[in-house]
Amino acid sequence: MTNEQQVQPLNNLKNRDVLTLLDFTADEMHDLLHLAQSLKEDKKKRPVHPLLEGKSLGMIFENASTRTRVSFETGMTQLGGHALFLSPRDMQIGRGEPVKDTAKVLSRYVDGIMIRTNSHETVEELAANADVPVINALTDSYHPCQALADLLTIKEHKGKLKGLKAAFVGDGNNVAHSFLIACLKAGIKASLAVPKGYEPDEEIWKEIEQTARHHEGTLTLTHTPQEAVKDADVIYTDVWASMGFEEEQGTREQDFSGFQINETLCAHADPSFIFMHCLPAHRGEEVSSDIIDGVHSVVYDEAENRLHAQKALLASIM
Repeated sequence: MTNEQQVQPLNNLKNRDVLTLLDFTADEMHDLLHLAQSLKEDKKKRPVHPLLEGKSLGMIFENASTRTRVSFETGMTQLGGHALFLSPRDMQIGRGEPVKDTAKVLSRYVDGIMIRTNSHETVEELAANADVPVINALTDSYHPCQALADLLTIKEHKGKLKGLKAAFVGDGNNVAHSFLIACLKAGIKASLAVPKGYEPDEEIWKEIEQTARHHEGTLTLTHTPQEAVKDADVIYTDVWASMGFEEEQGTREQDFSGFQINETLCAHADPSFIFMHCLPAHRGEEVSSDIIDGVHSVVYDEAENRLHAQKALLASIM
């Protein structure tokens, strides 16, 4: 069988929006991870796999980005397509043009739209009015592309997903939401430790609990980090003050006292645990330098896998 025959997009996902991982079945996620791994291996043999030759992705960024912009733009290039960086400063949407009009117009030009914004409602409105697939590259509620890359990284380093235990320690934010959903759909036992007052969004937590019930998964919420990381195979954290909450930095540093990922806390985990962080990281705050720069850290593999997981998404939906 030729390499071209082996690496094929998932036709059942064609024209699908990617708003949250709640919209994907466990089998669809598994197939996306398999395709991502195949594309990653294929890249070693040839730099361009022209699955999206002649196609364009419009990328709307309302927030600054390193990994998201570079991985999506590079991914389109490696798939033979083209990506356009669209800043609100350069678009009429930044001057008050309705999201509906932006969606309708861009649909006449590009084959897919990726958006990184604050309000999840903006992404939903864009998808409802666009005639091409829309990808949520981050909102205040969800970060599905990051979670797919996380699963790919765990599978690479642990050789499996089902039966593992993963602990997220820190803020019950968008990254935590998507990571928990991804883990539960993949058969990973999920544990979340947050300070009191920093629990996940109430409605999203109900969705996460429903996901756990549907997949007969194990889900725990605690205010004690040691309980969450006990025997964990994966330990995950994010910054304590995410984008938009910088003015709360001082307060959050006090509230998150005791939630730092360090050697003392990690002693409760499985000895072969891996440490994950979506980056950027603040060494000395949510994680100690000896952990994020130590032998258990896989943060750079995790960052690279944004590229491969997103290529699998792009190739399949576009």
